[in-house]
Amino acid sequence: MSVPRTNIVLIGFMGSGKSSVGRRIAAQLGFQFVDTDALLVEREGREIAEIFASEGEDHFRDLESAMLEALATRTGCVISTGGGVILREKNRALLRQLGLVVWLTASEDTIFARVSRTNKRPLLQTANPRATVTELFAARRPLYEAAAQFTLDTTAFSHAQAAAAVIAEARRVFSWDTAG
Repeated sequence: MSVPRTNIVLIGFMGSGKSSVGRRIAAQLGFQFVDTDALLVEREGREIAEIFASEGEDHFRDLESAMLEALATRTGCVISTGGGVILREKNRALLRQLGLVVWLTASEDTIFARVSRTNKRPLLQTANPRATVTELFAARRPLYEAAAQFTLDTTAFSHAQAAAAVIAEARRVFSWDTAG
């Protein structure tokens, strides 16, 4: 299937399905999948948790902003962003310049169940990870809402269903030929 080259940008809290759903969208559209966190790890030569531990969250957010700027000339991508990318107004503006901004969300219980499967989440290395999820989710919600052009709750969706819904919205927004 051939579609015009533009970008779909996935935002959302950790565990919302950005990477899994993003890979499916990219495969179905013939787009490149870009995971900003994975790119940062590759470019820095170390895990995000190491960056947080050695240089702090502010430095990580600087690297994240630079990554978004570097993607500004790319098209034909599904871009999966880190959960905190929306914390800076500069980044929220950059996201909108990159393409259709889709907020993947889920219930807090679903999010917690998903993020509890790994210990690679530096922001959850706390005495009470559940309380941390509740606090961060509440604080970030208005920022996701402000940045998003389309919101999809993935709580009850399979990755395939979520990908199909995002593609349908992209077709509508970009007026892609649905026969394609």
